[in-house]
Amino acid sequence: MTRVAIVTGAAQGIGEAIAYKLSSDGIDVALADLLNKKDALEQVVKTIEGDGHKAIAIICDVSKENEVQDMVRKTIDTFGGLDIVKMVANAGIASQSLVLELSDELFDRMISVSLKGTLYCYRAAAVQMIKQGRGGRIIGASSIVGIQ
Repeated sequence: MTRVAIVTGAAQGIGEAIAYKLSSDGIDVALADLLNKKDALEQVVKTIEGDGHKAIAIICDVSKENEVQDMVRKTIDTFGGLDIVKMVANAGIASQSLVLELSDELFDRMISVSLKGTLYCYRAAAVQMIKQGRGGRIIGASSIVGIQ
């Protein structure tokens, strides 16, 4: 049985690289990112499909739990299961603002994506993996920026 993974923040950077690696290992991938990254996300899917692997693009704002649940549902509908979830900092935003210049609105958005988004993704994935009865992997990551 082919394994299935969701990669958030897959239109660029770490998420994109992980998507390519997973697909090259024979894993079907559901790639998620924001609407404003749709073109880049679809290009990643085309590249993966061009290499003979399976991928879909899903528009998802991980800070919205209903969109995360839809992302998991679309993955299941397309590939029939979920085995690996690679999330977290892939779907993250950051600011170079000094603490005295950081607006409440930007801070709230950063918390919603990086913390709530992680919770929503892990929870939705865990529910599906438990339901399937075959386990799975939920993998979190961050960048070096998190400790600088």
